Order: sequence, then C-alpha cells, then structure tokens
Amino acid sequence: MTTRAERTEPAISRPGSLLNKVPEVTSAFWVVKVLCTTVGETFADFLNDGLGLGLTVTSVVMTALLVVALVLQFRTRRYVPWVYWLTVVLISVVGTLLTDTLTDSLGVSLRTSTVVFAAALAVLFGVWYSVERTLTVHDITTRRREGFYWATILVTFALGTAVGDLLGEQLALGYLSSAFVFAGAIALIALARRFFGLGAVVAFWAAYVLTRPLGASLGDLLSQARSDGGLGLGPTATSLVFLVAIAGVVTAMTAAARRETPPGRHA
Repeated sequence: MTTRAERTEPAISRPGSLLNKVPEVTSAFWVVKVLCTTVGETFADFLNDGLGLGLTVTSVVMTALLVVALVLQFRTRRYVPWVYWLTVVLISVVGTLLTDTLTDSLGVSLRTSTVVFAAALAVLFGVWYSVERTLTVHDITTRRREGFYWATILVTFALGTAVGDLLGEQLALGYLSSAFVFAGAIALIALARRFFGLGAVVAFWAAYVLTRPLGASLGDLLSQARSDGGLGLGPTATSLVFLVAIAGVVTAMTAAARRETPPGRHA
C-alpha cells in the first residue's frame, strides 16, 4: 500500500539505534504475508488434529518457538529476511491458536472474540501512537517500537482468524466466498489509497488485518474436506506446499538483501 518514494530510511545516529527492522512494503511482501497466514491456519490444524497433539500442547509448543524467534528477531539490528518471516509464520500460528483456544476450550463466541480483539487492536494503536507519535512500519528503529509492532501483529492475526471463521463457518458464507469478500475489501483499500487519498498508514494496517482472514479462508478452502466445502488436500499437504513457497520467496529476499547491504553493516 506504500511506494518506494514514501519510504524514508532512518539514519543510525546514536548507540543502540537500529536500521529499520521491517521489510519494504512491496508486492512480494504481501505475497509472503498471505502465504504465512495460510500456513498459520493449516499448520495449526496439522499439529492439533493431524498429529493429535491437542490444542493445549500445540499452543504451548508453538508459543515457546515463537518466543525463541522473537529473541532472535530482537537481537538483530536490521531486517534479516529469514528471521523476520520465521517470526511471522510462528506468530500466525500462535494467533490462530489463541482464537481457537478461546472458541474451542473456553466457549467464547466468534462474535465476542472479534469484538475483543478489535478493541485490543484499537487500544494498542492508541498506546503506540501516544508514545511514539507514529504508527508507520517504515521507522521500526528502536526496541520499543519493535515491541509495539510485534504485539500489534499478534493481535491482527488473532482478530483475522476470528473474523475469517465467523464469516466462513458460523455465518456459513463458505471458504471460497469468504476469500472473495476479503480479497475485494483489500482491493477497495488499494483503490482508496491510489485514487481517493487514503493515508498510507491506515491503508497498510487495514490491508494487514484483512490478509489474515483471506489467507485463512484460502487455507481452509484447500485443506478442508470436500464435504465441508473444501478441496480436500488436507492440512499436511497444504502446509508443506505453502512452507516451500515461503522458503523460496524468502531465500530470494535474503539474496537480494545481501546484495543491497552496504559494506560494514551487519546484523
């Protein structure tokens, strides 16, 4: 939702400051984001149901792995593609599990989850802006801003899962129809950004939230049984296909980042 011209690289002006920790928002960014959200849906199902770990064990294991990934991410001083996108994949899975836990284990309705996560996201944005006076992802150059960023990402994944499940399952819209609805909403945001002056920050975060239920709807469409409205590929095959796709794109990103990194600057 942003252009190269709108991106301003912050300078390192003091000890402890960082190069921007978020990749440039290009078409490749959105492609990998949707792939990650799809894996978040299908891989959670694979661990929970396919391997029979159960929701509690799966949640504990994936949360522990996410903590490790976040430690790696926070220890870098610049954007490192494989670390960043590994963190996104894991936070996508954990966000899915968070919503599933509320729904399946605690009996919280998807409508309630949607409202709660939407309110939590609004509060996060409010606190983030009141402290930093910006919500842009092009200036994640301090640990505090990075903390706000990843907390926000987690809530967007949980919210997107709740919204996707609410439309696709509880309201019986169906996986394919839900995917079209969310893709259409994202297209409208892009049009509003291009032709009607919608702000870059608002456009980015609105699209970021909506790519989660879009990816989840696509994941369910591919993995769920035909009797449930899916294509019957199963969570294992769907997860493998998308993980390979993510690995391929991120490998290309890593190679490009190495070519563009100025001499003497390291993670």
